Amino acid sequence: MMQPQIILLKEGTDSSQGVPQIVSNINACQSVADAVRTTLGPRGMDKLIINDQGKSIISNDGATILKNLDIVHPAAKTLVDIAKSQDAEVGDGTTSVVLLAGEFLKQSKPFIEENVHPQIVIRAFRKATDLAVQRIKEISVKVKKDDKGEHRELLEKCAATTLSSKLVAHQKDFFAKMVVDAVMHLDELLPLNMIGVKKVTGGALEDSMLVAGVAFKKTFSYAGFEMQRKQYEKPLIALLNVELELKAEKENAEVRVDNVQEYQSIVDAEWKILYEKLDHVHKSGAKVVLSKLPIGDVATQYFADRDMFCAGRVPDEDLKRTLKACGGSIQTTCQNLASNVLGSCEKFEEIQIGGERYNLFTGCPQAKTCTMILRGGAEQFIEETERSLHDAIMIVRRAMKNDAVVAGGGAIEMELSKYLRDYSRTIAGKEQLMISAMAKALEIIPRQLCDNAGFDATNILNKLRQSHAEGALWSGVNIMKEDICDNFEGFVWEPAVVKINAITAASEATCLILSVDETIKNPKSGGDAPGGPGMGRGRGRPM
Repeated sequence: MMQPQIILLKEGTDSSQGVPQIVSNINACQSVADAVRTTLGPRGMDKLIINDQGKSIISNDGATILKNLDIVHPAAKTLVDIAKSQDAEVGDGTTSVVLLAGEFLKQSKPFIEENVHPQIVIRAFRKATDLAVQRIKEISVKVKKDDKGEHRELLEKCAATTLSSKLVAHQKDFFAKMVVDAVMHLDELLPLNMIGVKKVTGGALEDSMLVAGVAFKKTFSYAGFEMQRKQYEKPLIALLNVELELKAEKENAEVRVDNVQEYQSIVDAEWKILYEKLDHVHKSGAKVVLSKLPIGDVATQYFADRDMFCAGRVPDEDLKRTLKACGGSIQTTCQNLASNVLGSCEKFEEIQIGGERYNLFTGCPQAKTCTMILRGGAEQFIEETERSLHDAIMIVRRAMKNDAVVAGGGAIEMELSKYLRDYSRTIAGKEQLMISAMAKALEIIPRQLCDNAGFDATNILNKLRQSHAEGALWSGVNIMKEDICDNFEGFVWEPAVVKINAITAASEATCLILSVDETIKNPKSGGDAPGGPGMGRGRGRPM
């Protein structure tokens, strides 16, 4: 007699399991890795993504691309997450981390297909990752921090290496200096939000400048601002969160008056309140008044008559950065503006940058902040420059905190690959195959660098394997000469922490994806029939 079929899950639930499910997940991750594969390295291409609002983004930053791709496959989302985590933790190496994860999965696919239990593969990968991380720590080169010049050189080299794979590669020396200057301005904690980035379209990239202090775009001003001075030496700065303009009465306010005098006194009261506030501000001795809320035309002209400068509706972040740089504190009332709540700086000026007017505060006493003003032709181009500089800033911060560097350009990956391959020959059992598979997977970075530059990858990888076997620790791909060279001497440097994070994250993602053997997708509520709109390709279905 036939057993009746037992239905456990709701009608329309999609579930697939076992080896085919793991293989399908691996394939989905491969296509994510393919999306960013060509963006690696100095010869990498850029991607143009048009989002649902029709805005176009040009980028070759792995995390930016993956964030803007709307990926629905649950396993493939893991790769997006590791790219984001790499971006948040070290700022650069987002493409590398996705490529490594994709390649680890690709190398483990044949084992899974031959019914090796995923846990065995996972165990071997974890072991190999630990070995690789240990090896990076052993061979990374410490740089002396006490020698200011040498330390600065190290930071510039790291910034230049990061920028060499970006759109602004031609100006990498110019920007590397600028980024290092910017990070040097900060205090020990190196807070990222203290580096402001302002974008002004027009001009050439080289017109970009670093202001050692705060700069922000001239805010919306009322009549009377032309009469104000545009330059002050050592002004006191009042930071307010107060509205300095006449308020129109609310529609439903009702005031009953018997005679004209009473009406007049009501009108006067309002003016009196405003003038009192203005008077307090003037008496405090402040020369520059910044407020988060609007400053109306009466106030603007009042200040202009008394040789003061004011700006209302200053964006929150700019006000906070001015506060950090110039001292003082943000006041919500105009009463008792004593000298201890006012900020000060050496020089305040308003200058023209491109088509915009900018207010600059320089020579701040507590200057732990700076502002980069980026110039460039097209808007997308400036935005990509900003993303590239963000990566470089993060790398310089990391290199300041951890002074260990390794050679980039595929050198460290080849060395780890050789190390793991040698190690795998000393052990027996299935682990030997898995560890040598991971060793092979690490070669994807130099291979992809060659592919993107149009070199003969097989030939160059053979040369690299040979030179690493002969003990050349740092030989990597030389993009300029289509050959191999010592990348440490060629100053292609990266902080060791970038590589450690990339390999650990990629390996963790791989283990996570391999350990999932079933996807159960509940039908969307609303009674989607099986095969209805809720059951697309991709989610859980083998692709």
